[in-house]
Amino acid sequence: MGITERRERERLQRQQDILDAAEKIIFSKGLDNATMDEVAEEAELSKGTLYLYFKSKEELYLAITHRGLILLESMFREAVNESLSGIEKVFRLGTAFYRFSQKYPNYFNALSYYELKNTEEIENWEAVQACSGTGQQVLSILIQAITEGVEDQSIRPDTDPSRMALVLWGMTSGVIQLVIQKGEHLSEVHAFDLEGIVEESFQVFRCALENK
Repeated sequence: MGITERRERERLQRQQDILDAAEKIIFSKGLDNATMDEVAEEAELSKGTLYLYFKSKEELYLAITHRGLILLESMFREAVNESLSGIEKVFRLGTAFYRFSQKYPNYFNALSYYELKNTEEIENWEAVQACSGTGQQVLSILIQAITEGVEDQSIRPDTDPSRMALVLWGMTSGVIQLVIQKGEHLSEVHAFDLEGIVEESFQVFRCALENK
């Protein structure tokens, strides 16, 4: 291995070490309360070295979001690796999204923050592009499942796959956030089964999608 390759590998490893440290600090304290000083200390780096890699907490959080998107893409691809009808693949993806939110709540929160963030405010365009690219890959899996559903006639023929994918993504994200943010109240005060709420929302979506 040449000097250039070794230095690049060391740079990438240090970047991952910084992200590991940032996750530990931000996930435990919250984005607003975490500081770059604390991340630098956790990563055992000077603050100046940290800023060579990430200019702000927002850039760090964006890189963390990208990690989450990579995990979600993997879960999505695993969810549709069987021979199923298009509509069944769509709801496998919905279930995978919910499981992702339960297994990786911090990544789900980072993803929710990213979706509401004006990325034009972030100077590191490379980090924005990385999230955007992987996010599009995630959405394309859902678009493909809907397309297959239209073709195999399990989904209404008048369905626009790209537009419906955005609608389903937004609605599913909203239901999951409701369960996360209001779950304790819904469970204790109203005795609602939280997974039952998610499943019922999926049934509503099925009624809207199904080719009857």
